Amino acid sequence: MSFGHTVRVSITIPLLLAVAACVPQDGAPKAANAAPPAASPAPALPSAAPGAPPAAATPPVPATAPAPATAKTPAAPAPTTKIVTDLTVPRSGIGTATYRCGNGGMITIQNLGSSLRVVRQDGSIEEFAASPANQSSRYQEAATHDAIVIDGREALVMKRGSTPQTCRR
Repeated sequence: MSFGHTVRVSITIPLLLAVAACVPQDGAPKAANAAPPAASPAPALPSAAPGAPPAAATPPVPATAPAPATAKTPAAPAPTTKIVTDLTVPRSGIGTATYRCGNGGMITIQNLGSSLRVVRQDGSIEEFAASPANQSSRYQEAATHDAIVIDGREALVMKRGSTPQTCRR
Protein backbone atom coordinates (compact mmCIF):
# COMPACT_ATOMS: atom_id res chain seq x y z
CA MET A 1 0.00 0.00 0.00
CA SER A 2 2.80 2.41 0.88
CA PHE A 3 4.69 1.62 -2.34
CA GLY A 4 1.57 2.33 -4.46
CA HIS A 5 1.06 5.64 -2.67
CA THR A 6 4.70 6.62 -3.30
CA VAL A 7 4.39 5.82 -7.02
CA ARG A 8 1.19 7.88 -7.38
CA VAL A 9 2.69 10.85 -5.55
CA SER A 10 5.94 10.67 -7.56
CA ILE A 11 3.90 10.85 -10.80
CA THR A 12 1.38 13.44 -9.63
CA ILE A 13 3.76 16.06 -8.22
CA PRO A 14 5.77 16.63 -11.45
CA LEU A 15 2.54 16.86 -13.44
CA LEU A 16 1.13 19.46 -11.06
CA LEU A 17 4.36 21.46 -11.26
CA ALA A 18 4.23 21.39 -15.07
CA VAL A 19 0.63 22.62 -15.06
CA ALA A 20 1.47 25.36 -12.57
CA ALA A 21 4.30 26.53 -14.83
CA CYS A 22 1.86 26.88 -17.77
CA VAL A 23 -0.76 28.88 -15.87
CA PRO A 24 -0.05 32.61 -15.47
CA GLN A 25 0.32 33.53 -11.83
CA ASP A 26 -1.29 36.98 -12.17
CA GLY A 27 -4.60 35.56 -13.41
CA ALA A 28 -4.32 37.26 -16.82
CA PRO A 29 -4.81 35.13 -19.95
CA LYS A 30 -1.68 34.19 -21.89
CA ALA A 31 -2.71 36.27 -24.95
CA ALA A 32 -2.77 39.41 -22.81
CA ASN A 33 0.78 38.69 -21.65
CA ALA A 34 2.05 38.73 -25.27
CA ALA A 35 2.13 42.56 -25.35
CA PRO A 36 5.43 44.18 -24.50
CA PRO A 37 5.67 45.25 -20.88
CA ALA A 38 4.82 48.84 -20.03
CA ALA A 39 7.75 51.22 -20.10
CA SER A 40 9.33 51.81 -16.74
CA PRO A 41 9.85 55.37 -15.51
CA ALA A 42 13.17 57.05 -16.20
CA PRO A 43 15.81 56.30 -13.58
CA ALA A 44 16.16 58.92 -10.86
CA LEU A 45 19.22 61.13 -10.92
CA PRO A 46 21.78 60.21 -8.28
CA SER A 47 21.57 62.52 -5.31
CA ALA A 48 24.61 63.95 -3.65
CA ALA A 49 25.66 62.23 -0.46
CA PRO A 50 25.54 64.33 2.73
CA GLY A 51 28.83 66.06 3.36
CA ALA A 52 29.86 65.90 -0.31
CA PRO A 53 30.84 69.16 -1.99
CA PRO A 54 28.07 70.71 -4.11
CA ALA A 55 28.22 70.26 -7.85
CA ALA A 56 29.88 72.98 -9.88
CA ALA A 57 27.53 75.74 -10.87
CA THR A 58 26.64 75.94 -14.55
CA PRO A 59 26.45 79.26 -16.35
CA PRO A 60 22.92 80.59 -16.96
CA VAL A 61 21.39 79.72 -20.33
CA PRO A 62 20.27 82.70 -22.44
CA ALA A 63 16.51 82.93 -23.13
CA THR A 64 17.01 82.64 -26.89
CA ALA A 65 18.97 79.40 -26.72
CA PRO A 66 17.05 76.13 -26.85
CA ALA A 67 16.71 74.26 -23.59
CA PRO A 68 19.16 71.41 -23.16
CA ALA A 69 17.75 67.96 -23.82
CA THR A 70 16.84 65.98 -20.75
CA ALA A 71 16.35 62.27 -20.37
CA LYS A 72 14.25 60.88 -23.20
CA THR A 73 10.79 59.68 -22.32
CA PRO A 74 10.13 56.15 -23.48
CA ALA A 75 7.83 55.77 -26.46
CA ALA A 76 4.36 54.42 -25.82
CA PRO A 77 4.04 50.72 -26.66
CA ALA A 78 2.39 49.93 -29.98
CA PRO A 79 -1.30 49.04 -29.69
CA THR A 80 -2.02 45.34 -29.79
CA THR A 81 -3.93 43.94 -32.75
CA LYS A 82 -7.27 42.37 -31.91
CA ILE A 83 -8.57 39.71 -34.28
CA VAL A 84 -12.35 39.55 -34.53
CA THR A 85 -14.16 36.76 -36.31
CA ASP A 86 -17.64 37.61 -37.56
CA LEU A 87 -19.63 34.39 -37.50
CA THR A 88 -22.64 35.98 -39.24
CA VAL A 89 -20.78 36.19 -42.57
CA PRO A 90 -20.81 32.99 -44.63
CA ARG A 91 -17.43 31.25 -44.60
CA SER A 92 -17.38 30.89 -48.35
CA GLY A 93 -17.16 34.64 -48.91
CA ILE A 94 -16.87 36.02 -52.41
CA GLY A 95 -14.84 33.93 -54.82
CA THR A 96 -14.76 32.54 -58.33
CA ALA A 97 -14.07 28.97 -59.43
CA THR A 98 -14.16 27.19 -62.79
CA TYR A 99 -15.68 23.71 -62.95
CA ARG A 100 -15.29 21.05 -65.66
CA CYS A 101 -18.48 19.10 -66.22
CA GLY A 102 -19.00 15.48 -67.27
CA ASN A 103 -20.34 16.40 -70.72
CA GLY A 104 -17.08 18.22 -71.63
CA GLY A 105 -18.47 21.65 -70.83
CA MET A 106 -17.21 24.20 -68.34
CA ILE A 107 -18.97 26.62 -66.01
CA THR A 108 -17.62 29.45 -63.88
CA ILE A 109 -19.31 29.97 -60.51
CA GLN A 110 -18.92 33.26 -58.67
CA ASN A 111 -19.94 32.97 -55.03
CA LEU A 112 -21.60 36.22 -53.89
CA GLY A 113 -22.29 35.04 -50.33
CA SER A 114 -26.06 34.49 -50.31
CA SER A 115 -26.24 33.80 -54.05
CA LEU A 116 -24.28 32.38 -56.98
CA ARG A 117 -23.66 33.78 -60.45
CA VAL A 118 -23.08 31.01 -63.01
CA VAL A 119 -21.44 31.84 -66.34
CA ARG A 120 -21.72 29.09 -68.96
CA GLN A 121 -19.35 28.48 -71.92
CA ASP A 122 -21.74 30.22 -74.31
CA GLY A 123 -21.62 33.37 -72.12
CA SER A 124 -25.11 33.05 -70.64
CA ILE A 125 -25.40 34.12 -66.99
CA GLU A 126 -27.78 32.73 -64.36
CA GLU A 127 -28.31 33.88 -60.76
CA PHE A 128 -29.03 31.29 -58.08
CA ALA A 129 -30.23 32.31 -54.60
CA ALA A 130 -29.44 30.27 -51.49
CA SER A 131 -32.28 27.86 -50.76
CA PRO A 132 -32.99 28.06 -47.82
CA ALA A 133 -31.47 31.51 -47.33
CA ASN A 134 -29.31 30.73 -44.24
CA GLN A 135 -26.94 28.18 -45.80
CA SER A 136 -24.10 28.12 -48.32
CA SER A 137 -24.30 24.87 -50.26
CA ARG A 138 -27.72 24.68 -51.99
CA TYR A 139 -28.84 27.27 -54.54
CA GLN A 140 -31.92 27.52 -56.76
CA GLU A 141 -33.01 29.80 -59.58
CA ALA A 142 -36.50 31.12 -58.90
CA ALA A 143 -37.84 31.25 -62.48
CA THR A 144 -36.72 27.87 -63.85
CA HIS A 145 -36.22 25.94 -60.58
CA ASP A 146 -32.77 24.88 -61.78
CA ALA A 147 -30.49 24.12 -58.82
CA ILE A 148 -26.84 23.78 -57.86
CA VAL A 149 -25.46 21.93 -54.85
CA ILE A 150 -21.86 22.74 -53.87
CA ASP A 151 -20.00 19.99 -52.00
CA GLY A 152 -16.31 20.68 -51.52
CA ARG A 153 -14.67 20.68 -54.95
CA GLU A 154 -17.78 19.36 -56.70
CA ALA A 155 -20.92 21.06 -57.94
CA LEU A 156 -24.03 19.08 -58.84
CA VAL A 157 -25.87 21.03 -61.55
CA MET A 158 -29.56 20.14 -61.99
CA LYS A 159 -31.46 21.60 -64.94
CA ARG A 160 -35.12 21.01 -65.62
CA GLY A 161 -35.62 18.28 -68.25
CA SER A 162 -32.03 16.94 -68.22
CA THR A 163 -29.91 14.53 -66.18
CA PRO A 164 -28.00 16.13 -63.27
CA GLN A 165 -24.31 16.69 -64.03
CA THR A 166 -21.38 16.55 -61.65
CA CYS A 167 -18.83 19.28 -62.27
CA ARG A 168 -15.39 19.33 -60.59
CA ARG A 169 -12.86 22.08 -59.95
